[in-house]
Amino acid sequence: MAPAAGKRGRLRRCGGRRRCGRGALIACAAWTAGWVLAAALLLRAHPGVLSERCTDEKSRRILAALCRDYRGGVLVGDLCQDLCVAGRLRYRRCLYYERGKKVLQADWRGRPVVLKSKEEAFSSFRRPWLLEDQAWKGGQDLPEAELLLLVAGEVKNALGLELSHGGLGPLWPRLRGPRWRGQLASLWSLLQQEEFVLLSLLQDLSRHAPPVLGSCGHFYAVEYLAAGSPHHTALFPLGGASRGLARAISDMALSFLDLVSHFDNDFSHRLHLCDVKPENFAIRRDFTVVAIDVDMAFFEPKMREILEQNCTGDEDCNFFDCFSKCDLRVNKCGAERVNSNLQVICDKIFRHWFSSTLGSSAISLELQLQLQATVQECADPGHPAGHPHRAPPNVFRKLQSLLQATLRELQEVDN
Repeated sequence: MAPAAGKRGRLRRCGGRRRCGRGALIACAAWTAGWVLAAALLLRAHPGVLSERCTDEKSRRILAALCRDYRGGVLVGDLCQDLCVAGRLRYRRCLYYERGKKVLQADWRGRPVVLKSKEEAFSSFRRPWLLEDQAWKGGQDLPEAELLLLVAGEVKNALGLELSHGGLGPLWPRLRGPRWRGQLASLWSLLQQEEFVLLSLLQDLSRHAPPVLGSCGHFYAVEYLAAGSPHHTALFPLGGASRGLARAISDMALSFLDLVSHFDNDFSHRLHLCDVKPENFAIRRDFTVVAIDVDMAFFEPKMREILEQNCTGDEDCNFFDCFSKCDLRVNKCGAERVNSNLQVICDKIFRHWFSSTLGSSAISLELQLQLQATVQECADPGHPAGHPHRAPPNVFRKLQSLLQATLRELQEVDN
């Protein structure tokens, strides 16, 4: 009799098998939904967690395939000969793979460089229609005006910029000769990579962006600079810097301010940084800050296009570090960014440096406290009802003045 009583007790507690089964299903669904939500949040915060493993073996296979295509006449580039024939461009190590993007370190004629491509294979990129059009199979009489128009269209698609023919100089290789088909296909693979287009247009115009050194097919090379990391005390490797930590941090902070002013004011459109973290910047020996990963940098026209989306609240209008506001009358995000490059750099970089004292008795406590307060004002300005907006317009000058005063105090001690 005891087992029967126990069975009846279990049925009473469950309210019958059917009700107990429904409860189990609801609990299972809730558990699954919780894990799905957690995974989504993790991917949003760390998009590289599902990236494929970065290995030397695979990296060498990728470059071997690139060289096979070069020898077969499929692609060309001013670095192909050194990479595939002369051995003057040698693979060194894999830096990272992320969402298809391949980033490799190499030595080119004695200097370290980085090889980058948005995709692994040359065949992953869309070919220009001219290569498929029977009318242009001969290729030697391609009208330059027609090609320039097509290149301008690709630039507008990539960056949202409408450039005149004269502005396309850094992207225009003047396709001629027996390998014009490989030239055109290679150019098109590069034009589909926003970072390559942006860095090419900034060539010789910005001290805060690395120059493009050359390309082979869909891979392009930039100078190698050691990236920052949250694991460094000063966020960036300072190498053999002779000056103290406080002076180095002040110099780097002033260079970040120079970068902000440069990207805000020195081009025909403001350049927005939507992914600010130490890993996306590097420091030269003279403490100049360089934006080494600009996949998430957008000129104003493209930024407005990205931000102007449907929404039900302000949180729907956040595109990584670039925020807009939701107009609930039309359920549409505003096209104008409401925070700024300066505000995000204060939050993601300057807070790490200035949330406590710089650890130097040469800097007055009053000055250090002023700097902390100003960084806080810049990173998290007071605003009603949690609505994001830009830091006060005078905060840039305040930060610049305080950092310059810090360097003067350090200099006085040295003298």
